[in-house]
Amino acid sequence: MKIALYARVSTTDKGQDVEMQLRELREYATKREWQIAGEYVDNGVSGSKDRRPQLDRMMTDAKRRKFDAVVVWKLDRFGRSLRHLVTAISELDAVRVAFVSLRDGFDLTTPSGRLQFHIVAAMAEFERELIRERTRAGISNARAKGKLIWPR
Repeated sequence: MKIALYARVSTTDKGQDVEMQLRELREYATKREWQIAGEYVDNGVSGSKDRRPQLDRMMTDAKRRKFDAVVVWKLDRFGRSLRHLVTAISELDAVRVAFVSLRDGFDLTTPSGRLQFHIVAAMAEFERELIRERTRAGISNARAKGKLIWPR
């Protein structure tokens, strides 16, 4: 199986080193006898950024089927939120690219890993609905107190 490794650190001046992630990912790939088709590294890029150059390039390459799976060190290195994580993994799944998070034990190359993903996706949907419900309740409460809420 051909894989892509993705690694990210937010800062480069506080002792964070992307090489630690890459070393473990390479060892994991070797143990599983997977071929590394590419390494995508966002060094000094916050996970909260909408645009991450190497993540964007990796997602484009995934759509071109340059590899069969994406392997990350931890989920928080890949997704900026549960919603982003579920969306990105769904995009990978749509082009038949699996996803593995080494430290989280999250492996969509297996049936149990795919089940885990469906549970996570359901939780993300639940979280979105709770946020929507709280927002509506807050707006309703503000209106009841006479606050002008735009648009109506």
